[in-house]
Amino acid sequence: MDNNSNKIQKLSELIRDIPDYPKKGIVFKDITTLIKKGDAFEEVMNIFFDQCKDKSIDLVAAVESRGFIFGGALANRLKVGFIPVRKFGKLPADTVEQKYDLEYGTDRLEIHKDAVLPGQKVLIVDDLLATGGTIKAACKLVEKLGGEVAGILVMIELGFLNGRDKLKDYDLFTLIRYE
Repeated sequence: MDNNSNKIQKLSELIRDIPDYPKKGIVFKDITTLIKKGDAFEEVMNIFFDQCKDKSIDLVAAVESRGFIFGGALANRLKVGFIPVRKFGKLPADTVEQKYDLEYGTDRLEIHKDAVLPGQKVLIVDDLLATGGTIKAACKLVEKLGGEVAGILVMIELGFLNGRDKLKDYDLFTLIRYE
């Protein structure tokens, strides 16, 4: 096992599984057990930073709410602005929205209309990639405003849900993948 694989294995061991949360049959991946350890959180941020430090990035957009943890820290480290991608009805100024499919029904995300200027390169960050609907909606929001998705960084990917398939047109990096 190389050094990077060893680091990723150690990080994955810090993620706690919560069975039957938020509903029966789902195993929730709890990142709070990882981010409460400063050295582990720093290691995640180091890996994320290394993935994007050589890209031209104007802004980091992160999806509510756990994505904010990584997105805000990364934007600060890259010395660029941060855009919160929120659930519908949570932002105070004029917004643009994007619907996306859930397992049972639909939901909506939104960002402020003035969050992205045409031509700006935006990095999308989230904690988890499951079916891909949420992250794809975040990408569509950036594109509706004329921005370009410079890449996507995700801490955990649930590979068995095939969310990656919805994001095949984007540069996607996931740190920890569960099959």
